[in-house]
Amino acid sequence: MDTKKIRNRIKVNGGKMIYITQLIYIREGQEKTFHEFEDVAIPIIAKYNGKLLLRVRPGEDAFIESGIDKPYEIHLVEFDSEQGFKNFMLDEERKKFLHLKEQSIRSSVLYKGLKV
Repeated sequence: MDTKKIRNRIKVNGGKMIYITQLIYIREGQEKTFHEFEDVAIPIIAKYNGKLLLRVRPGEDAFIESGIDKPYEIHLVEFDSEQGFKNFMLDEERKKFLHLKEQSIRSSVLYKGLKV
């Protein structure tokens, strides 16, 4: 990306575009419930100027080396701002289905960063 495009992006977004990477570990046998939650949550991302960039379900052969538990899914999401991400997390429609998330997800790790 050239310097002019970078400057324009900073002006438009206040330089606060954020990226969320999430490692998701689900409870055994809860795949269907997890997918029900994702079917609701993922479309809501766009409502808050976000974009799902990657949703990966790596097979066992995808791991070359690992010092942590292998996740069921890996998500990479981009939001125009920190506030967009916060608003997504507080979305009322999404909250109605959090019981599905709680039922199906054993744990998750969320990494928040900026593109460099």
